[in-house]
Amino acid sequence: MWTNKNINNQSGRTFLVTGANSGIGYETTKALYEAGAHIIMACRDMDRAEEAAKSINSKNGTGSLEIAQLNLANLNAIKDFAEQIIKKHNKIDVLINNAGVMIPPASKTDDGFELQFGVNFMGHYALSAYLYPLLKQSPNSRIITVSSMAYLHGKIDFDNLKSERDYEPMREYAQSKLANILFTLELQRRIEAAGDTVVSIAAQPGANKTELSRHMSDVDYKAAVDRVGELMEPWQGALPSLYAAIAENAIPGRLYGPDQDGGYRGYPAESPITPNGTDETVAKQLWAYAEQVTGIKYL
Repeated sequence: MWTNKNINNQSGRTFLVTGANSGIGYETTKALYEAGAHIIMACRDMDRAEEAAKSINSKNGTGSLEIAQLNLANLNAIKDFAEQIIKKHNKIDVLINNAGVMIPPASKTDDGFELQFGVNFMGHYALSAYLYPLLKQSPNSRIITVSSMAYLHGKIDFDNLKSERDYEPMREYAQSKLANILFTLELQRRIEAAGDTVVSIAAQPGANKTELSRHMSDVDYKAAVDRVGELMEPWQGALPSLYAAIAENAIPGRLYGPDQDGGYRGYPAESPITPNGTDETVAKQLWAYAEQVTGIKYL
């Protein structure tokens, strides 16, 4: 059973965590701080980021925190953010693509993508691309992309990625989380083809008590809990991300999640990826789409 107690000394290492001010991101950041790492907290809301940093700094840790504003719903803002990070840092050891949005009212990013697809996938695609040069400066650096069990029900609808036809909240969420899995595996294939030492790994946190469910009605929330069972505390949901980020045994191009109750509860273990997540044809089409619409090409 792998827990926070298995995290070794991370002093001298730099992590960047998106959505670090709450939920899984907060707990991931806190655990790394306690292990001595320097964490760049990439957050949309700076007031909440400062509150989170103040809370984490009050813990028993030897790490350090840096707050930076990141709006994953705006490609230009992501570019500006990355440029500032590159000016300030000469390496990043681990990028944790954690931030996400789930089943909001119909809405779009500043660039016209359906919000969940735009933030959960497109934003992290762009961020990973812009920061890749910094990751290459650190031997065996890692890019961890956080997905969800919802990916199991996902399908990439290339004709509706900007809600051209209609919008179904949970369908689009599942699609975005499937995109995270497809991205992780395609990124690893491209890294290997390029001969780089960066590693791409996916994680999913299981069922947790976080703000991600804030758009659910009380009825829908109760139905979800009845369906998946008891929810874990966020510290436990953060363990798969932490395992993927630092464990020596974490395997490139794999998915890590809770080991019990079909992936909804437990402690980190490798999870099988269903065929919709391992489809190389769809993954390459998704990557080509991201390159085309963002104008960002790497690997």
